[in-house]
Amino acid sequence: MSELKPIALQLYTVRELLEEDFEGTVRRVAEMGYVGVEPYGGMPSELSDAADLFRELDLRICNSHVPFPDDENREAVLEIAAAFDLPSVAIAMLPPADFETIDAIKGACERLNQAGEFARENNLALHYHNHWWEFKRINGAATLDLMLEELDDSVGLQIDTYWVQVGGEDAVEVVKQVGARAPLIHLKDGWLDAKGDMAAVGHGVMDVAGIVNATEQTADWYIVEQDRSNNDRLEAVRQSYTYLTSNGLARGKK
Repeated sequence: MSELKPIALQLYTVRELLEEDFEGTVRRVAEMGYVGVEPYGGMPSELSDAADLFRELDLRICNSHVPFPDDENREAVLEIAAAFDLPSVAIAMLPPADFETIDAIKGACERLNQAGEFARENNLALHYHNHWWEFKRINGAATLDLMLEELDDSVGLQIDTYWVQVGGEDAVEVVKQVGARAPLIHLKDGWLDAKGDMAAVGHGVMDVAGIVNATEQTADWYIVEQDRSNNDRLEAVRQSYTYLTSNGLARGKK
């Protein structure tokens, strides 16, 4: 087995807590043993203040979700990348309408290719983070296959394994298919309800071990995320960390 890959937390998981106490919440994440964090657009903190706090706590910034870098948002994307000294950024989503037809998918991929060119010109790698609506079939063809045909090789994917499964595909097979094109893997768990609550990683129905085994040669980071939960968010974050580290699936600081 290759060296265990590090664990980061997508900070969107604790967004409400960050609104109440940004510094205190980030400190608790660091104390749990997370190696890094993945910021999201619209965090309730000045970029420079957040970057200083992450550095103080030795939390590596593995990537950040950013606005789509169109004419209106390009400077904002560059500001985020500069503040966090990022090697890569990810577009969090495109709307479901962009994946309803083959022509719509081609149009979405063309825009992503243009965004990727902008990123490359500014020494950034660009990734696209999926939801469930990218994993349907149109005329018998998998949407992902169509995307891979249309996207430039330089545009990476940030595979959200839970949403793959909600979309009806096998997450293990998808991460095998995309391979090194998806170095940033989102791990979340639950009961495969697109609008329902989620569980801590390892506490739902996802084959987390299978996903890790399939990506141990290609992933750079495993990023824990939870969109919704009825339970205490920080406890879910802690349980996710404990599951991954105690089962030898990923590397933390403790």
